Amino acid sequence: MNTTVPLTKFGAQLLKEELHQLKTQERKKVIEAIAEARSHGDLSENAEYDAAKERQAFIEGRIAELEAKLGSAQIIDPSTLDAEGRVVFASTVALEDLENGQKVTYQIVGIDEADLKVAKISVTSPIARALIGKYAGDVVEVQAPSGPREYEILEVRYI
Repeated sequence: MNTTVPLTKFGAQLLKEELHQLKTQERKKVIEAIAEARSHGDLSENAEYDAAKERQAFIEGRIAELEAKLGSAQIIDPSTLDAEGRVVFASTVALEDLENGQKVTYQIVGIDEADLKVAKISVTSPIARALIGKYAGDVVEVQAPSGPREYEILEVRYI
């Protein structure tokens, strides 16, 4: 299955930095830890060795995962989008909750870069799925855990 993974330019950069750190620093540390644990003798009851091998497996798995994601990534620079005002992947959307008047702004990003603390929501989230393809002025209904909510799209930006 060879599908593309959408990533913003910023998100791709974060994954590249993590990959670089794993390859240049974490890999070396775990190899040193394994060598140190081996020097303690009997490996059959060596908890340090087991922990280091487990860490090595995690690091190698994460490296493979990041390389696969970056290899199949479709990197999108939001500042170059021309979606004619439509909500699309990587766009930033200002919304108003029609029930309580609260205003929020989200950027729609890939799964790996979603972080609600910095107002980045996954393209697979219910709110993002409801917004995709809509325009400023549209009202969307989102199925939230607390029940359906209605939002008006106030502004769509590509920044």
